[in-house]
Amino acid sequence: MARAATGSRRDPQLVSFFRLELDGVKGSASFRKCAGVKSETEVFEYQQGGDNETVRKLVGPSKVSNLVLTKGYVTDKDFFNLREEIASSHNKPINRRNGSLVVLAPDGKTEVRRWNFTKALLVRWETSDWDASSGEIACEVLELAVEKITEG
Repeated sequence: MARAATGSRRDPQLVSFFRLELDGVKGSASFRKCAGVKSETEVFEYQQGGDNETVRKLVGPSKVSNLVLTKGYVTDKDFFNLREEIASSHNKPINRRNGSLVVLAPDGKTEVRRWNFTKALLVRWETSDWDASSGEIACEVLELAVEKITEG
C-alpha cells in the first residue's frame, strides 16, 4: 500500500454557516442550512427511423434549482425591502441581482467555498412562528430563484 507524502493529507473542512451576498444590498445574512445548489440538464430520447436497436439521447435545456436558505439571521432591512420590491412590482421591471453563497467554517469567518449566481430574484421570505416563551430566535427563510450558478 502506498503511503501519502508528509503534509499531503487533506481533512474535510467542517461547514457551519452560509453567508448570502447580493449586489446592491449592504446588509448581510447568515444561515445554518442551505438547499438547492443544483444544476441539471434535461435529456430527450429520440429513436431514429430505421435504427430499432438504439435510442439516441439528445441534450435539452439546463436549469438551476432555487436556493433555499434556512435557520438564518438577517441583519439588514435591505433583504426585506428587496422582497417587497418584487412582490409589489405589478408589471414594472424587476432589478435582478447577482451574488454569492459563501460557505463558512465553524469560526464564522473562514471561507470554505463560494458559489456565484446570476440574475437572482428573492421569491420567498419567511419567519418561523413567534413564541416568546420558547426563548428561540425567529427562523428566517430566504428563497432565491437564480438563472445560473458557478463555483467561484
